[in-house]
Amino acid sequence: MPTLKTGLIQMRSGTDPARNLSDATGFIREAAGQGAQLVCTPETTHLVQKDANALFDVIRTPEDDPAIPAFAKLAEELGIWLLIGSLALKIGDWRAVNRSFLFAPDGSTAATYDKIHMFDVGLGAGETYSESTNYRPGSKAVLTEAGPARLGLTICYDLRFAYLYRRLAQAGANVIAAPSAFTVPTGRAHWETLIRARAIETGSWLIAPAQGGQHEDGRKTWGHSLVVDPWGGIAAVLDHDEPGVLMAEIDLGKSANARERIPSLSHDREITGP
Repeated sequence: MPTLKTGLIQMRSGTDPARNLSDATGFIREAAGQGAQLVCTPETTHLVQKDANALFDVIRTPEDDPAIPAFAKLAEELGIWLLIGSLALKIGDWRAVNRSFLFAPDGSTAATYDKIHMFDVGLGAGETYSESTNYRPGSKAVLTEAGPARLGLTICYDLRFAYLYRRLAQAGANVIAAPSAFTVPTGRAHWETLIRARAIETGSWLIAPAQGGQHEDGRKTWGHSLVVDPWGGIAAVLDHDEPGVLMAEIDLGKSANARERIPSLSHDREITGP
Protein backbone atom coordinates (compact mmCIF):
# COMPACT_ATOMS: atom_id res chain seq x y z
CA MET A 1 0.00 0.00 0.00
CA PRO A 2 1.21 3.55 -0.69
CA THR A 3 2.42 6.02 1.90
CA LEU A 4 1.75 9.74 2.13
CA LYS A 5 4.25 12.13 3.71
CA THR A 6 2.21 14.70 5.57
CA GLY A 7 3.03 18.02 7.21
CA LEU A 8 0.81 19.56 9.88
CA ILE A 9 1.05 23.28 10.58
CA GLN A 10 0.50 24.53 14.12
CA MET A 11 -0.27 28.24 14.26
CA ARG A 12 -1.09 31.10 16.60
CA SER A 13 -3.17 33.13 14.19
CA GLY A 14 -3.92 36.73 15.10
CA THR A 15 -6.30 39.46 14.03
CA ASP A 16 -4.51 40.52 10.81
CA PRO A 17 -5.41 38.20 7.89
CA ALA A 18 -2.47 39.38 5.77
CA ARG A 19 0.05 38.58 8.50
CA ASN A 20 -1.57 35.21 9.15
CA LEU A 21 -1.43 34.41 5.44
CA SER A 22 2.28 35.25 5.43
CA ASP A 23 2.94 33.11 8.52
CA ALA A 24 1.01 30.16 7.08
CA THR A 25 2.84 30.46 3.77
CA GLY A 26 6.19 30.25 5.51
CA PHE A 27 5.23 27.12 7.42
CA ILE A 28 3.72 25.50 4.32
CA ARG A 29 6.95 26.09 2.43
CA GLU A 30 8.89 24.60 5.33
CA ALA A 31 6.76 21.44 5.31
CA ALA A 32 7.00 21.09 1.54
CA GLY A 33 10.76 21.54 1.82
CA GLN A 34 10.82 18.52 4.15
CA GLY A 35 9.08 16.45 1.50
CA ALA A 36 5.44 16.75 2.50
CA GLN A 37 3.02 15.66 -0.23
CA LEU A 38 0.01 16.78 1.83
CA VAL A 39 0.18 19.87 4.04
CA CYS A 40 -2.60 20.75 6.48
CA THR A 41 -3.21 23.97 8.41
CA PRO A 42 -5.50 24.49 11.43
CA GLU A 43 -9.00 25.87 11.81
CA THR A 44 -9.38 29.61 11.10
CA THR A 45 -5.93 29.76 9.54
CA HIS A 46 -6.05 33.39 8.47
CA LEU A 47 -8.00 34.95 11.36
CA VAL A 48 -8.70 34.33 15.05
CA GLN A 49 -11.07 37.07 16.17
CA LYS A 50 -13.74 36.50 18.82
CA ASP A 51 -15.26 40.00 18.59
CA ALA A 52 -18.08 39.86 16.03
CA ASN A 53 -17.80 43.52 15.00
CA ALA A 54 -14.08 43.20 14.37
CA LEU A 55 -14.61 39.88 12.62
CA PHE A 56 -17.08 41.26 10.09
CA ASP A 57 -14.90 44.33 9.54
CA VAL A 58 -12.17 42.19 7.99
CA ILE A 59 -13.60 38.93 6.60
CA ARG A 60 -14.43 38.77 2.91
CA THR A 61 -16.71 36.76 0.67
CA PRO A 62 -15.34 33.62 -0.99
CA GLU A 63 -15.13 35.56 -4.25
CA ASP A 64 -13.13 38.42 -2.70
CA ASP A 65 -10.89 36.81 -0.08
CA PRO A 66 -7.27 37.10 -1.27
CA ALA A 67 -6.16 34.08 0.77
CA ILE A 68 -8.00 31.62 -1.47
CA PRO A 69 -6.14 32.37 -4.73
CA ALA A 70 -2.90 32.83 -2.77
CA PHE A 71 -3.12 29.35 -1.27
CA ALA A 72 -4.17 27.86 -4.61
CA LYS A 73 -1.12 29.40 -6.29
CA LEU A 74 1.12 28.14 -3.48
CA ALA A 75 -0.16 24.57 -3.86
CA GLU A 76 0.59 24.73 -7.58
CA GLU A 77 4.04 26.26 -7.08
CA LEU A 78 5.04 23.62 -4.53
CA GLY A 79 3.25 20.75 -6.29
CA ILE A 80 1.48 19.61 -3.11
CA TRP A 81 -1.96 18.78 -1.83
CA LEU A 82 -2.79 21.68 0.50
CA LEU A 83 -5.61 21.49 3.03
CA ILE A 84 -6.40 24.87 4.54
CA GLY A 85 -8.10 23.75 7.75
CA SER A 86 -10.62 26.56 7.52
CA LEU A 87 -11.18 30.18 6.60
CA ALA A 88 -13.87 32.44 8.04
CA LEU A 89 -15.79 33.76 5.02
CA LYS A 90 -18.65 36.23 4.77
CA ILE A 91 -21.86 34.99 3.11
CA GLY A 92 -24.23 37.78 4.14
CA ASP A 93 -24.88 40.54 6.67
CA TRP A 94 -23.61 39.22 10.00
CA ARG A 95 -23.42 35.72 8.57
CA ALA A 96 -20.32 33.65 7.87
CA VAL A 97 -19.17 30.11 7.14
CA ASN A 98 -16.21 28.20 8.56
CA ARG A 99 -14.90 26.50 5.39
CA SER A 100 -12.07 24.09 4.62
CA PHE A 101 -10.34 24.17 1.23
CA LEU A 102 -8.36 21.34 -0.35
CA PHE A 103 -6.15 22.53 -3.19
CA ALA A 104 -4.66 20.05 -5.66
CA PRO A 105 -1.05 20.19 -6.91
CA ASP A 106 -2.26 21.94 -10.07
CA GLY A 107 -3.81 24.74 -7.97
CA SER A 108 -7.42 23.71 -8.54
CA THR A 109 -9.92 23.45 -5.70
CA ALA A 110 -10.38 19.73 -5.14
CA ALA A 111 -12.96 20.06 -2.34
CA THR A 112 -14.50 22.40 0.20
CA TYR A 113 -16.25 21.60 3.47
CA ASP A 114 -18.36 23.79 5.75
CA LYS A 115 -18.16 22.98 9.47
CA ILE A 116 -21.35 21.15 10.41
CA HIS A 117 -21.43 21.30 14.21
CA MET A 118 -21.45 24.70 15.88
CA PHE A 119 -19.51 25.24 19.10
CA ASP A 120 -22.29 26.56 21.35
CA VAL A 121 -21.06 25.86 24.87
CA GLY A 122 -20.53 27.33 28.32
CA LEU A 123 -17.29 26.11 29.90
CA GLY A 124 -17.65 28.01 33.16
CA ALA A 125 -15.58 30.87 34.59
CA GLY A 126 -17.17 33.18 32.02
CA GLU A 127 -15.86 31.26 29.01
CA THR A 128 -18.76 30.88 26.57
CA TYR A 129 -19.02 30.38 22.82
CA SER A 130 -21.96 30.67 20.42
CA GLU A 131 -20.77 29.97 16.90
CA SER A 132 -24.31 29.59 15.58
CA THR A 133 -24.96 33.28 16.28
CA ASN A 134 -22.79 34.33 13.34
CA TYR A 135 -21.92 31.15 11.45
CA ARG A 136 -24.14 29.08 9.17
CA PRO A 137 -23.55 25.38 9.77
CA GLY A 138 -22.81 23.08 6.89
CA SER A 139 -25.04 20.13 6.11
CA LYS A 140 -22.93 17.90 3.85
CA ALA A 141 -20.21 15.37 4.74
CA VAL A 142 -17.29 15.58 2.31
CA LEU A 143 -15.01 12.77 1.15
CA THR A 144 -12.36 13.46 -1.47
CA GLU A 145 -9.03 12.21 -2.80
CA ALA A 146 -5.65 13.64 -1.88
CA GLY A 147 -3.07 11.69 -3.81
CA PRO A 148 -3.37 8.04 -2.72
CA ALA A 149 -5.49 8.94 0.32
CA ARG A 150 -9.25 8.93 0.58
CA LEU A 151 -9.62 12.02 2.76
CA GLY A 152 -12.59 12.87 4.97
CA LEU A 153 -13.00 16.50 5.99
CA THR A 154 -14.11 17.68 9.44
CA ILE A 155 -13.39 20.74 11.61
CA CYS A 156 -12.77 20.99 15.37
CA TYR A 157 -16.07 20.52 17.29
CA ASP A 158 -17.07 17.89 14.72
CA LEU A 159 -14.72 15.60 16.69
CA ARG A 160 -17.44 15.08 19.28
CA PHE A 161 -19.87 13.59 16.77
CA ALA A 162 -18.76 10.03 16.08
CA TYR A 163 -21.51 9.37 13.53
CA LEU A 164 -19.88 11.82 11.09
CA TYR A 165 -16.56 9.98 11.26
CA ARG A 166 -18.24 6.60 10.91
CA ARG A 167 -20.13 7.79 7.86
CA LEU A 168 -16.91 9.05 6.25
CA ALA A 169 -15.09 5.79 7.00
CA GLN A 170 -17.93 3.63 5.71
CA ALA A 171 -17.83 5.69 2.51
CA GLY A 172 -14.15 4.83 2.10
CA ALA A 173 -12.12 7.43 4.02
CA ASN A 174 -8.78 6.08 5.26
CA VAL A 175 -7.52 9.47 6.45
CA ILE A 176 -9.71 12.00 8.27
CA ALA A 177 -8.60 15.57 8.93
CA ALA A 178 -9.63 17.43 12.08
CA PRO A 179 -8.10 20.93 11.88
CA SER A 180 -8.93 22.63 15.14
CA ALA A 181 -8.73 25.55 17.54
CA PHE A 182 -9.54 23.74 20.79
CA THR A 183 -9.88 25.74 23.98
CA VAL A 184 -7.37 25.05 26.74
CA PRO A 185 -9.87 23.45 29.17
CA THR A 186 -11.36 21.11 26.57
CA GLY A 187 -7.99 20.48 24.95
CA ARG A 188 -6.38 19.43 28.21
CA ALA A 189 -9.29 17.14 29.06
CA HIS A 190 -10.46 15.75 25.72
CA TRP A 191 -8.24 16.54 22.70
CA GLU A 192 -6.03 13.45 22.52
CA THR A 193 -8.77 11.14 23.78
CA LEU A 194 -11.25 12.24 21.12
CA ILE A 195 -8.75 11.97 18.28
CA ARG A 196 -7.60 8.52 19.34
CA ALA A 197 -11.20 7.37 19.78
CA ARG A 198 -12.23 8.53 16.30
CA ALA A 199 -9.19 6.77 14.81
CA ILE A 200 -9.89 3.50 16.64
CA GLU A 201 -13.63 3.53 15.89
CA THR A 202 -13.12 4.08 12.18
CA GLY A 203 -9.80 2.36 11.50
CA SER A 204 -8.62 5.63 9.94
CA TRP A 205 -5.60 7.87 10.22
CA LEU A 206 -6.51 11.08 12.10
CA ILE A 207 -4.53 14.20 11.25
CA ALA A 208 -5.21 17.13 13.55
CA PRO A 209 -3.35 20.43 13.01
CA ALA A 210 -4.18 22.96 15.71
CA GLN A 211 -4.09 26.54 16.82
CA GLY A 212 -2.09 27.05 20.00
CA GLY A 213 -1.24 29.64 22.63
CA GLN A 214 -2.38 33.14 23.60
CA HIS A 215 -3.96 34.92 20.62
CA GLU A 216 -4.19 38.66 20.03
CA ASP A 217 -7.95 38.70 20.64
CA GLY A 218 -7.46 37.18 24.10
CA ARG A 219 -8.42 33.64 23.21
CA LYS A 220 -6.20 30.77 24.36
CA THR A 221 -5.98 27.54 22.36
CA TRP A 222 -4.48 24.17 23.22
CA GLY A 223 -2.12 23.37 20.34
CA HIS A 224 -0.65 19.82 20.60
CA SER A 225 -1.12 19.00 16.90
CA LEU A 226 -1.37 15.26 16.49
CA VAL A 227 -1.28 12.36 14.03
CA VAL A 228 -2.89 9.10 15.19
CA ASP A 229 -2.73 5.80 13.33
CA PRO A 230 -5.75 3.52 12.67
CA TRP A 231 -4.96 1.37 15.73
CA GLY A 232 -5.02 4.43 18.00
CA GLY A 233 -1.28 4.88 18.34
CA ILE A 234 0.30 8.32 18.35
CA ALA A 235 2.43 8.56 15.22
CA ALA A 236 3.56 12.16 15.73
CA VAL A 237 2.81 15.01 18.14
CA LEU A 238 3.85 18.56 18.95
CA ASP A 239 3.71 18.38 22.73
CA HIS A 240 3.29 22.13 23.21
CA ASP A 241 1.30 25.15 21.95
CA GLU A 242 4.04 26.92 19.99
CA PRO A 243 3.76 27.44 16.20
CA GLY A 244 5.65 24.91 14.13
CA VAL A 245 5.62 22.04 11.65
CA LEU A 246 4.87 18.39 12.46
CA MET A 247 5.87 15.74 9.92
CA ALA A 248 4.46 12.22 9.68
CA GLU A 249 4.66 9.30 7.26
CA ILE A 250 1.18 7.85 6.74
CA ASP A 251 1.12 4.19 5.72
CA LEU A 252 -2.32 3.77 4.16
CA GLY A 253 -2.06 -0.01 4.45
CA LYS A 254 -2.48 0.31 8.21
CA SER A 255 -6.08 1.43 7.71
CA ALA A 256 -6.97 -1.69 5.70
CA ASN A 257 -5.16 -3.86 8.24
CA ALA A 258 -7.00 -2.35 11.21
CA ARG A 259 -10.35 -2.83 9.49
CA GLU A 260 -9.56 -6.44 8.65
CA ARG A 261 -8.65 -7.17 12.27
CA ILE A 262 -11.73 -5.43 13.68
CA PRO A 263 -14.36 -5.06 10.92
CA SER A 264 -16.74 -3.02 13.07
CA LEU A 265 -17.65 -0.69 10.20
CA SER A 266 -19.69 -3.54 8.72
CA HIS A 267 -21.32 -4.59 12.00
CA ASP A 268 -24.09 -1.99 12.31
CA ARG A 269 -27.37 -3.32 13.65
CA GLU A 270 -30.91 -1.98 13.57
CA ILE A 271 -32.10 -1.31 17.10
CA THR A 272 -35.28 -0.12 18.76
CA GLY A 273 -35.86 2.05 21.81
CA PRO A 274 -35.43 3.63 24.16
